[in-house]
Amino acid sequence: MTEIINTLIYAGMGLGVFIIALALMEVATHFSISKKIADEGNIALAIVIASIIASLGMIISSAIR
Repeated sequence: MTEIINTLIYAGMGLGVFIIALALMEVATHFSISKKIADEGNIALAIVIASIIASLGMIISSAIR
């Protein structure tokens, strides 16, 4: 039961870190990331966001172990 609780805590912390990172990127770039990806079809920006998501996932999975 403790492992499940720890996993949920790390998952919540990971989502929080991702939201903060995305908000910081929005502020730093001075444009809407979601608008650039969805409306303008900016594939390079989508790849950058996907790499951030993947790297945060790796960090969370290593922290859980």
